[in-house]
Amino acid sequence: MRRPALIVTGADLAQQALDLLTDFEIIYAGKTPTEDDMVALCQRHDPVAMIVRYGAVGAKVMDAAPSLRVISKHGSGTDTIDKAAAQARGIEVRAAIGANAAAVAEQALALLLACAKSVVSLNTRMHAGHWDKATHKSIELHGRTIGLVGLGAIGQRFARMCCAMGMKVLGFDPFAKNLPDFIEPVDLQTIWRESDAISLHCPLTPENRGMVNAQTLAQCKPGVIVVNTARGGLVNEAALLAAVQSRQVFAAGLDSFVVEPMTAPHIFHNAPHIILSPHIGGVTSDAYINMGVGAARNVLDVLAPTAV
Repeated sequence: MRRPALIVTGADLAQQALDLLTDFEIIYAGKTPTEDDMVALCQRHDPVAMIVRYGAVGAKVMDAAPSLRVISKHGSGTDTIDKAAAQARGIEVRAAIGANAAAVAEQALALLLACAKSVVSLNTRMHAGHWDKATHKSIELHGRTIGLVGLGAIGQRFARMCCAMGMKVLGFDPFAKNLPDFIEPVDLQTIWRESDAISLHCPLTPENRGMVNAQTLAQCKPGVIVVNTARGGLVNEAALLAAVQSRQVFAAGLDSFVVEPMTAPHIFHNAPHIILSPHIGGVTSDAYINMGVGAARNVLDVLAPTAV
């Protein structure tokens, strides 16, 4: 008897996840599946489940898979899945909440420290034979205020790290409940106005797209640091570049972008005081396993609750 099909929008899945999915025929779509690729695979295999690593899943793909019952995200962000279309078709959308929280929070901290301590530029100068000790001064984060937008698993973990460094932590998240004492809940205007550094940890929605823009950056303290390890669409990239060039923003550390992979040439390329990484915040060996297992368990939770 043929096993039900499960499509993975990627080229691999952690063995620990595969061990949970032995009742399914696993079909890999590859690292860069297009919508046409996905439609063809769905028409050929009629999957009952999908684990989304790369690419988007919209109504056209769902309609090509009449048996599809669950779309499980290999991670926490489900903005690449058309949730309204899924709901209309009775398809559940699940996310592996918290599976990559440690990895992404650590990347946010790395970017924050790199910005405050000019790690990248000093490294470049040192390799070129310069010794800038007499002319350089870093920013000390102890005693400064960090404003966090989004207080889910990643935001709260990052908040704990900042608190451990002696930072005052402000946070905005209308959905967060029972926050720890070291996070002071505030509104967005307070985040812009009072933060020495701002870090984004929220999902991308139509309401918050471009929330970091010329107007909000103008409300910030001169010399603010901006970190984004969430979604690129939260930031108006041209406005951020202009703010960095004017020194309203001291530096920006970015792990996500409006268009991914980042197009070349890009306005951020070779821009001083902007530190870039290719959306790898959640890409660690541990997170790879955690996200795969979390995604697999979500599939089983929908299709075979007693098997979890």
